[in-house]
Amino acid sequence: MNNQVYDLLGIGIGPFNLSLAALLDPISEVNAVFLERKLQFDWHSGLLLEAATIQVPFMADLVTMADPRSRFTFLNYLREHSRLYNFYFLEEFKIYRREYNHYCQWVSEQLGDTCQFGKNVEAIAWNEAGYFTVTVRDYETNNAITYHAKHLAIGVGSTASIPDCLKKLGKQDNIFHSSEFLHRKEQWQNAKSVTVIGSGQSAGETFYELLNTQVECGYHLEWHTRSPGFFPMEYSKLGLEYFSPDYIEYFYNLPIEKRDEIRSGQNLLYKGMAAELIAQIYNRFYELTIGGTELDVKLCSSLEVKEAEVTENGYRLGYRQVQQNHYFEHNTDCIVLATGYKHRVPEFIEPIRDLIEWDYKDRFCIDFNYRITLTKSIPNSIFVQNGELHTHGIGAPDLGLGAHRSSVIINTLLGQEVYPIAQKNVFQNFGVS
Repeated sequence: MNNQVYDLLGIGIGPFNLSLAALLDPISEVNAVFLERKLQFDWHSGLLLEAATIQVPFMADLVTMADPRSRFTFLNYLREHSRLYNFYFLEEFKIYRREYNHYCQWVSEQLGDTCQFGKNVEAIAWNEAGYFTVTVRDYETNNAITYHAKHLAIGVGSTASIPDCLKKLGKQDNIFHSSEFLHRKEQWQNAKSVTVIGSGQSAGETFYELLNTQVECGYHLEWHTRSPGFFPMEYSKLGLEYFSPDYIEYFYNLPIEKRDEIRSGQNLLYKGMAAELIAQIYNRFYELTIGGTELDVKLCSSLEVKEAEVTENGYRLGYRQVQQNHYFEHNTDCIVLATGYKHRVPEFIEPIRDLIEWDYKDRFCIDFNYRITLTKSIPNSIFVQNGELHTHGIGAPDLGLGAHRSSVIINTLLGQEVYPIAQKNVFQNFGVS
């Protein structure tokens, strides 16, 4: 048992809780610990493709937008690894995903015992003494450990979203989410036919990798999406202003039903592909068809998968063509589901479920400062990282707002402005006063 009572215990060490840990590091008044069930920091390891970049500028690292003088900036990481001039000559604003992952690993190592890996949180209870008791399983020893903390920061991330008809098939070696793409390399390399479902960035990246290895591996390749086309994500400068503290404030102050209505129409602000990736795919098509060579590739949009079954030779998928309302069948022996992610309520929350207020869709009620609203008046807070899409808007999963959210959490925790929050960050007005 760990008898120490921490000021803050973070659950999950992804980019957002790692940002919080890094920005808390110079603050001696806060004794914090962060726990992660993985054995080391690993960010979407199944999608660490060689040419893939993160979709935000390098300034969207863990700390720069809150404190550009921090020792944990990406630029300081480059200096520590003797890569500053290499990056300078590279002249790219967006960084490779593999290097972003290595940067985060470096930060977690610098934080020492503040970040503890191989620790799986199993349950949380609130103690009348005024703190949370957290039961943790140590993967190395398989022993149960108890931690105590005044406040919590939940940053466990989202879970893969799988269409119901495919979920009913149970675990299948040749059906997997795009987050496992590189871990399932043997399956798609040895397949006779591969089908990618989805049209976001992960879909485009996995399709492009499959396209580039198709000649070598010899599979038939198809790309299907429910969307009406394979469209780019909005990346204009005024469009990017929706990923700002200003838009968060505007969105948060709208009625809850209006927020849900607005979000349903904002997909291309954060769910499309990078225009550069679409261009790379098209250019590859062009190159492969020089001299009249036919592509062994098929792209179909407006297809909603409704049925799935295991066949003798693989899988049969039943689709509805949304615009024509026409039934369509497709056979394949490997399926890559680039169908996005959804927020999940972690199981360890169950013991304190009655302490939490839930909205009309059974989601956390969350205040402006990223605290879950509680049913009891207690001096303890549960902060949420990337679980507030429904309250704070489309910027919730965006890396560029991670340091801002960490700043708000730290300021709220200490009751003072440790990290200044700018009030006017954009040129447009999102509402009228």
